[in-house]
Parts: sequence; structure tokens; C-alpha cells
Amino acid sequence: MNDLEARLASAPEPHSPLPAPAPDFAAASQPSYARTLFFGPLGLRPGWGLTFYVASFFLLERLGDFCATAAVHLSPTMSTRASDALFEFAGLVAAVIPAIILTRVEKRRWAEYGLSLLRAFGKNFWVGAVWGFAGISALIVALYGLHDFTFGRIVLHGARIAKFGVYWSIMFLLVGLFEEFLFRGYTQFTLARGIGFWPAAIILSTSFGLVHLGNEGEQWPGALAAAFIAVFFCLTLRRTGSLWFAVGFHAAWDWGESFFYSVPDSGLPAPGHLLNSSLHGPEWLTGGSVGPEGSVLCFLVITLLWIAFAHVYPATGIILGHGGGKRTPLPAA
Repeated sequence: MNDLEARLASAPEPHSPLPAPAPDFAAASQPSYARTLFFGPLGLRPGWGLTFYVASFFLLERLGDFCATAAVHLSPTMSTRASDALFEFAGLVAAVIPAIILTRVEKRRWAEYGLSLLRAFGKNFWVGAVWGFAGISALIVALYGLHDFTFGRIVLHGARIAKFGVYWSIMFLLVGLFEEFLFRGYTQFTLARGIGFWPAAIILSTSFGLVHLGNEGEQWPGALAAAFIAVFFCLTLRRTGSLWFAVGFHAAWDWGESFFYSVPDSGLPAPGHLLNSSLHGPEWLTGGSVGPEGSVLCFLVITLLWIAFAHVYPATGIILGHGGGKRTPLPAA
């Protein structure tokens, strides 16, 4: 090997060219703008969920009213009581259907909205019913003790007592289910995800009170009392993780007020009541046309119930969704 060949053999080989870098597809793998607009890390953003729910509810409520009205016209023998229950049921359906759709969109379980079907009409419901009837009874007894309420006499007899007692039980169960789920079901859960539990509770409870102003005979004291009671219902939801206590309380309170003690409920007297009772005295004490819910004593009774409930049901980190499987914590306060 000559010197030239030796130098060529010992010379380092030239570096081979580096492979071309792979194209960066990171931007292409990012979610679209439309998806980030509607969905966040925890699923559908609360604002969009509430918008869809409220808009769907009003649309379905109009449709339900139309169908119920048509049914009433097609059944001229239908009683006023039956038609009232039909309209209330239509409202409940309008409140439930959008939430069912959103459980699929948000991939959540129905129980997370407070009405676990596995706990339907269980212990919380019946305990709530006892508390509700005891609450309205305490209010009526206080008015009686102040000589502002008279029981009168029984105006129903025989089978009519059972007939109207059962009817108003069913009617106020529908009212309790409808109003509790509409204001403290999907709406409370979703708004709480955005702004916290108690701010959401205050906003929705205020709305609950304002809605009552649409009742004939309702006045501002009664609307304020309705809002105050609604905040108490939010406490029961917070502590039990379920709406069933509030549903039982709501139904029994209304049943006791309207049928058993036979006084106006949020400005609405109930036909087919048990007694010919009467309220007499200053409106600030009796509630006037509103009924006992417009009385200052109502605020006192609810405050005492709040204290008692907070003692019996201490804060223990209860979570929504008692139906089994993965459960979702209540949104932060």
C-alpha cells in the first residue's frame, strides 16, 4: 500500500447526513376551537349546560301545556282537579327530559342530580315528610296560641276525606318533585360547578321566591319566605346528598297547609280542604291572603328547623349520587 492509499484508509469517514425530522403534528392533535368552546376539563361547560337546560325546559313546558290543554278539551268530563294534576305532571316531564339528555352528553349518572332512583321514597323522603308536617304544624299552633287562627269544623265527611286527602297527597308530591328538581336538581348541580354551591343556592332560591309572585294572592313577604325555605332545602341537599328529604318535606308541608289545616298556600286556597278554618289578625302575623307562609312566624319556624337539621345532620362531606358506582363530590361551597 503506498502512502496515498494509507492516508486515505486512515482518514475519518465523512459524517452521514442526519435523517430529516418528522413533521410536527402536535397542532393537528389539539382539540378544535369548537370543542374547547363547549367542553372543558370536566366536560360540558356549566354555562352551556344551563343554557341548554333552561331553553329546553321552556320549550317542553310550552309543548306540555299545549298537550295538556288539548287533553282537557278532548275530555270534557275531566275534573278541574285532574287537569291541574295533568299540568303539574307535564311540568315535571319538561324539567326531567333535558336533564336526561344532558346525562348522556356529560357522561354523568342521574343520581348526581339529587334524585337517585335507587333511593326513591326511601328513608330520606319519609323523614323529610315528618319534618315538613311538623314544621307547618308548629307554625299553625303558634298562630292558634296567639289567637290568630281558628280551626273551625270539619267540612268533609266519609269517603270524601280519603278522596281529597289522597288527591292532595299525589298533587303535592308532583309539586315537590317538579319544583325541587327544577330549582335544586340539574340547575343547582351545574351552576355550583361554575360558581360554588352556596352562591348557586342563593341565586336559584331567589329565583324560586320570585316565581311565586306569579301566584294570585301572593305578596312579597310570601315570596321572601319561599326563597328562605328554598335555602333550607339547599341545606338538606348539601347534608344528605339527595333531594328526597326536600321532596318529602315540600309535599308534606304543602299538604298540611292546604288540605289538613285548610289555609292558603302561597296565596292559593285549595278546594276540597278538610276544615273551614280561618286566619284573623294583622297581616304581618297571619300572612293575610298569602297564608301562614307570609307570616313573620314562618321565618322563625324555618330558622329553628335549620338549626335542628344542622344538628341532626352535621356536615360530613356527603356526596351526591348514592346509587352505587362512581360517585361525584358535591361542588365546593
